[in-house]
Amino acid sequence: MATAPNALPSPQSGQPCSCGSGRRYDDCCGPLLAGTRAAATAEELMRSRFTAHVACDYPYLHRTYGPTAKLPFIGEEDPSTLAWTRLVVHAHEPGGNPDTAFVDFSAYFVDEAGEHALQEKSEFQRSEGRWLYTRTVRMGPAPFKSVAPKVGRNDPCPCGSGKKYKHCCIAKA
Repeated sequence: MATAPNALPSPQSGQPCSCGSGRRYDDCCGPLLAGTRAAATAEELMRSRFTAHVACDYPYLHRTYGPTAKLPFIGEEDPSTLAWTRLVVHAHEPGGNPDTAFVDFSAYFVDEAGEHALQEKSEFQRSEGRWLYTRTVRMGPAPFKSVAPKVGRNDPCPCGSGKKYKHCCIAKA
C-alpha cells in the first residue's frame, strides 16, 4: 500500500519553492509574499497564494483577494490549516480582456485518510497594475468533451443494423 506524501514544510530562503515551479523560494514566491515585487501574471499570483497557504501567511492571502484587498486585515484566533503537499497548474488562459485571466489547477493536501485534491478554475483581475484573485469559476475537473462526432437522426445507426439512427438506437439513448 502506498503511503501518503508528507505536508510541505514552511517555505524558507534557499529551498525549492512550495509552488512547484522548480525555482528557489527567494527567486519565486518569496519576493511576492514579502511585498517587494508584484505578480507579473495571474498564474504567478496563484502560485504565490498556494505558497502563502503553505506558509500560513494569511495577511498575504487577504491582500491578494479582490473583495478584501483594500480592507484592513483582521486575523482569526484559530484559523484552520490544511497540510498542503503539492500544486499542479493545468492551464493559464487569458480572459475577455488583458486584465482578466483564468488559472485551472489542482492543490493537493493530506489528512489522516490520505492525499486529496482540490481542483479549481479561478478568475483573476488586474486592478491598478496588480493581479488579484477574484472568484472560483469551477470546482472539480473540467467537463468532459467528447471527440466522437455526434450521430444525426437520419445517419446510419452506429450499431451496424443498417437502419437509420432514428428508427434504431435513438430510443435506447
